[in-house]
Amino acid sequence: MSGPLRVGVVGVGVMGADHARRLTSRVTGAVLAGVSDPFPGRAGAVLPGVRVFSSALSLIGSADVDAVLIASPGAAHEEQVLACLAAGKWVLCEKPLTLTVASAQRLVAAEAALPRPLAQVGFMRRFDPAYTRLHGLLPSLGRLLLLHNIHRNVSAPASFTSEMIVRDSLVHEVDICRWLFADEIASVSVLSPAASGLAPSGVQDPQVAIFRMAGGGIATTEVFVNSQVGYEVRCEAVGETDSAFVPASPAPDFLVRFAPAYDIEVQAWVSACSHGFVGGPGLQDGLAATAASEAGVRSLRNGGTPVAVRDFS
Repeated sequence: MSGPLRVGVVGVGVMGADHARRLTSRVTGAVLAGVSDPFPGRAGAVLPGVRVFSSALSLIGSADVDAVLIASPGAAHEEQVLACLAAGKWVLCEKPLTLTVASAQRLVAAEAALPRPLAQVGFMRRFDPAYTRLHGLLPSLGRLLLLHNIHRNVSAPASFTSEMIVRDSLVHEVDICRWLFADEIASVSVLSPAASGLAPSGVQDPQVAIFRMAGGGIATTEVFVNSQVGYEVRCEAVGETDSAFVPASPAPDFLVRFAPAYDIEVQAWVSACSHGFVGGPGLQDGLAATAASEAGVRSLRNGGTPVAVRDFS
């Protein structure tokens, strides 16, 4: 491209507002072309003077926007990503890609009909320095046998349901396990021990997930979104000859803990788009994560019974 990538941000809640500020202060080769949000007052308050579009679709369709960063709720993603693909716009869509396998499949099919891929999914842990170091160490561990994950938040909004813990929190471990094992998840079991009395009424928190990988590996994950202590993410990889860690790095929230990962991710996305390709996890990765999350929700509903994940590769 002859000039900076003009990026529009759809949805300026906590994540979208953080991305908007990132694009104006910490990412090179891009400019913030505008924002949209269902709440116009919130959109205008993100950055003084930023252009506010009347809707996500008007932003996506604007000739002044080259690429779109989608940070809206998952239920809106299918329509918005489809609009980006139809308009030939580069898109970085925050996780989850969609809430159902059928909708994710429609996105994969729509992109497959284009001359080249245009979409990346926001699995930022693949860009986190601690996780990329672990990924690089895997060959020295021998064959990877086990992954053990911890994912804790101080608290979650009252609207955060048991199923959202799977779709919006555990989905990160779904992707990181696929990436580290270089393998697909064959089945998912989500167990719910005694719920914390500090979780909202009726919410099954914490949860423990067990992934069986197609190649025989196993991953365990504790997700506890109302732990009260701090935001904490850990990962241990156990191989035949050694083990390695993503160490605990307690932080007030995910924006602080993963700030470098988000910076690296968005910078890499901008650079790749400017050179005409998608460099990060794509729609097929988003589909695979949605399929595993859907299996996880079914398992949670059925008392932790393992549920097979269909192969959509």
